[in-house]
Amino acid sequence: MIWLTWRQLRAQAITGSAALAAFAILLAATGPHLVSLYAGSEIIGCHGATCANAASVFLSRLATSGPYPIVYTVGVGIILAAPAFIGLFCGAPLIARELETRTFALAWTQSMSRTRWLAVKLALTGLAAMAVTETLTLMYAWWADPISKAIGLGGSASMFDQGPLGLPSFATHGITPLGYAAFAFALGTAAGALTRRVVPAMALTLAVFAAVQVAMPLWVRPHLVPPHRMTATIESAALNFGSLTATVVPGQPGAWLLSSEAINGAGQPVSTLPAACQGPPSLKPPDPGQCMENRGFREAITYQPASRYWPFQWIETAIFLALALALARYCFWRLGRRRT
Repeated sequence: MIWLTWRQLRAQAITGSAALAAFAILLAATGPHLVSLYAGSEIIGCHGATCANAASVFLSRLATSGPYPIVYTVGVGIILAAPAFIGLFCGAPLIARELETRTFALAWTQSMSRTRWLAVKLALTGLAAMAVTETLTLMYAWWADPISKAIGLGGSASMFDQGPLGLPSFATHGITPLGYAAFAFALGTAAGALTRRVVPAMALTLAVFAAVQVAMPLWVRPHLVPPHRMTATIESAALNFGSLTATVVPGQPGAWLLSSEAINGAGQPVSTLPAACQGPPSLKPPDPGQCMENRGFREAITYQPASRYWPFQWIETAIFLALALALARYCFWRLGRRRT
């Protein structure tokens, strides 16, 4: 059974191994120089508030020179796409191809039971898919470690401006890619058991997985743990005066900014810059931040602190692993009801 499973999935295995090797070569070729740039930056030996400025300078240099923005983007894309490809090309055909071509009849009429047949296929293919995904994640985490350290110090620059809890950093580091891979694989397998056709199973897998990956960071993850709230000064929140929203969480490097709004001295929200702080069109307007602070305006901020990174990682991974187990249970139930 193990040999048969390998024969059926060897094309996917060879493709995945080739992609893994190519990705490793790319990271190995650029990683050491990235480490040397970090070691030679002003971050080394910095103290207090100067670290955030030094980190921003380092990230700005990376964003405008060398291959690092390209490698960063390619790495993010590969890790985000890997679970989807696993679900499409490993999960969806696992049962659907057997049912569509009726090759299941041979296996199920031998001494091996349906339960054992499916258990071997799920275990071997699922574990291999999870191992490949986590290997990609660990290699990328090694390469991006200098960037992650700089962001953790409060640095930001164009594309390198997301904290550990934001996108795409959270979804491409830690253990959550393991959960995504397990869920995508089980989803594809369950879709194949449901539709009994490979192409419809692939379409269903892609649609559901994409919807879940959008819903999780937008509507679920922010509320896995009750967020923190604070009231900050206009200047410390680095206000965007167009929308009156904060761009940073004061005193919380790497925090995930969920929402913010300006409030007046009475605690009421305001959505536009006060007329007194705009200045007449013919004259130079006053400093809007200082003007708002002089009139008692503040910024109300809702955020998740960076210290919750690993609790969020464990919670989200557990959610996706639980969904994967539920989908695997459905596959066993579905095949148990099918007549040969």
